Amino acid sequence: MKVSLYQRMTLALVLLFIAITCVVSWWSATLEKTSHHEAEQRLHLELAEHLGHDNPLLKEGVYDQDALKNLFHSLMILGPSFEFYFISPSGQLVSYSAEKSAIKRQNINVAPLVDFINRKKSLPIYGDDPRDSEQQKIFSAAPIYNGENLQGYLYVIIGGQAYDSAFADVESDLLRSQSVIFILGVVVSFFLVSIILLRILTNPLKQLTNNIRAFKKAGFEKNKVELQQWPAAKHNEIHELGDAFNEMAEQINYQFVQLQSIDKTRREMLTDLSHDLRTPLAALQGYLETIQLRGDTLDKEQHQRFIDIAFKNANQLKKLVDQIFELAHLDGGQVTLQLESFPLPELLHDIVAKFQHRLQDKQLKLTIAPEHCDHMVYTDIGKLERVLSNLIDNAIRHSHQGGCISIEVSEEENNKLHLAVIDNGTGIHEHELAYIFDARYRASNAIFDKKEHGGLGLAITQKLLRLLHSEISVESQIGKGTSFHFSLNRS
Repeated sequence: MKVSLYQRMTLALVLLFIAITCVVSWWSATLEKTSHHEAEQRLHLELAEHLGHDNPLLKEGVYDQDALKNLFHSLMILGPSFEFYFISPSGQLVSYSAEKSAIKRQNINVAPLVDFINRKKSLPIYGDDPRDSEQQKIFSAAPIYNGENLQGYLYVIIGGQAYDSAFADVESDLLRSQSVIFILGVVVSFFLVSIILLRILTNPLKQLTNNIRAFKKAGFEKNKVELQQWPAAKHNEIHELGDAFNEMAEQINYQFVQLQSIDKTRREMLTDLSHDLRTPLAALQGYLETIQLRGDTLDKEQHQRFIDIAFKNANQLKKLVDQIFELAHLDGGQVTLQLESFPLPELLHDIVAKFQHRLQDKQLKLTIAPEHCDHMVYTDIGKLERVLSNLIDNAIRHSHQGGCISIEVSEEENNKLHLAVIDNGTGIHEHELAYIFDARYRASNAIFDKKEHGGLGLAITQKLLRLLHSEISVESQIGKGTSFHFSLNRS
């Protein structure tokens, strides 16, 4: 049988309360018994002393054991709750009114008697019970002298065996009735109060459990289930837990939506990329098949032209595949940075030299402003070279014949350098600026040259700059050109 938290807590509280009740009852009974004994002993504090002074057999210090035994018997008839004993100074029982078989101890410890007579301890003081080998009882005691010689002690047990027997029967019935009524009443009351309190305390937890089950049943989609709204109560841990769960559900739902969006984007990108891959692959395959089938009939010039076209498509295919792998590598978060300090002007001039051939083909001018500077930067030189190459390649493709491209470097606050790659090309529509860093996106007015482009360059650039803890921004006007901006740390 499955036991709920509410039931387990109720059972635990009931058992704990019963245990506490038993301990308190035992302690209360012990305290009551001790108080009763103290009162009884204080009430009969001088009982033995008065008997010793008032009785001739004891007053003279010379005693007749039979007469003393008869005296004790008479006294016990008058006071059945007392037991009388005459004890030698060493603790030996000398005379008493009882069957010999009823006496379990022939010697008792006289130290408690001396303490009682001299009032050296606080009451109650307990002495040995001759009729029980283990039990101790309250008593009254007085020394008996013959002249100046100690003859022994008159030892009076208060609440003797007859008293205990009669009182035990009455007390047992009374205690049993009181205990049953008390325990039953307390347990029932506590049980009812516990049920109400636990219901109040565990009801929010039950609501939270229902929320979690409903959220799970809805496939962890928050928009398919209405979650309980919890009050902002810092003193209530369950309310805090419920509020934290709602925040967690919100975050899970957000991540779920993001994953769906990313998955959709990737599927669309794969569809587009598969088309781009098929184009150069089909061209490559077609020209190679032509060479294979008609190789003997082709002249040298045609043969070379087909080889060049096939080689161009192979290079384009390789470049596209490399971009795909690079983007996947960046998305996977497995890129390591090799940060170092180096002079920025050297890198910029190397990049200009790398693009010199393409710049001459389109009669473009690429400048660095200022032309002479000595800025040192602290970053990954390989990643930065890739970023600048992508931006310049993009500027070249979207610039008209005879256009201008510039790389501008300026100082910023917080020990940073601002870099801008600016062209006076076709520009980008304002409503398209927010999408140009998406993989496979091309502006509607983009200029297409003779090469195929995967549309991944700017997406890769943005991811590389984020790895370098920098953000790229873009400004553009149709027909006037485009500028890309980002910052670097100075060393």
